[in-house]
Amino acid sequence: MEFDVDRWPELREPVLVVALSGWVDAGLAGAGAAAVLAEQLDSARRFGSVDISDAVDLQQTRPTVKLIDGATREISWPSVDLVAGHAARDVVLCVGPEPSLRWREFTERLVDAARRLGIERAVMVGGMPAVVSHRRPITVLATATSSSLAQEAGALRTDYAGPTGAQTVLQVELGNAGVPALGLWAQVPHYVSGNPSPPAIRAVLSRLREVAGVDTDLGALDTQTDDYVDRVEKGLSERPDVAELVQAIEAGSDELPTGDELASEIERFLRDEDDEDDE
Repeated sequence: MEFDVDRWPELREPVLVVALSGWVDAGLAGAGAAAVLAEQLDSARRFGSVDISDAVDLQQTRPTVKLIDGATREISWPSVDLVAGHAARDVVLCVGPEPSLRWREFTERLVDAARRLGIERAVMVGGMPAVVSHRRPITVLATATSSSLAQEAGALRTDYAGPTGAQTVLQVELGNAGVPALGLWAQVPHYVSGNPSPPAIRAVLSRLREVAGVDTDLGALDTQTDDYVDRVEKGLSERPDVAELVQAIEAGSDELPTGDELASEIERFLRDEDDEDDE
């Protein structure tokens, strides 16, 4: 697993923001937040990457191809990229697909890089499906590598134990190496968790500002959030069975349907709406 760095950036107390695709990311809360941050970073520079082409299932995480002169094709192999920039403070953004294999080696590489960069704090971002209503503000729960950091972060996610992703493994290993690390998990309504959720992305970025001082302009997401809620409400008007599920959630009912089939229906509606907007 090759770790290639062209030139280490000179940074002042940087924060590391990590978004690895492949594990649960309801509403694309983590990937979407990372994309917004990447677009808004001042003086952004990709300075390093971890080649994971020999540590992924290439039938699941495929390489990409592009034309470079109208005829010649160039292959880009899967990698996890490191980008440095500024968003009210120095930031290192770590984005890419989650490796399928060799997690210990992968996390060791990134922990070594964090030490070399002088990372002051690391924040993992993502989303989890939850039995909540889209009409309520998105809650972002945190995980932390120390009790003091947990107290600072506030609302914690303490209800889960079981299989996990490389992002959480990295969080734990960073904490073991002395780098304070948080996980921010947007709680996305399970019946729309398969579609991009501007409210969840906005909520993650807002919490990122609170816990790490990373500032982004959320104006565009405000508009997207209003449009998103309108489209979900339109979907509910056409699916009274899903509307009943939402009402039961809001009423705090103890007998909720699983919502799996209903979720697929409303998510299909949202995808169809997106396709119509693209035409």
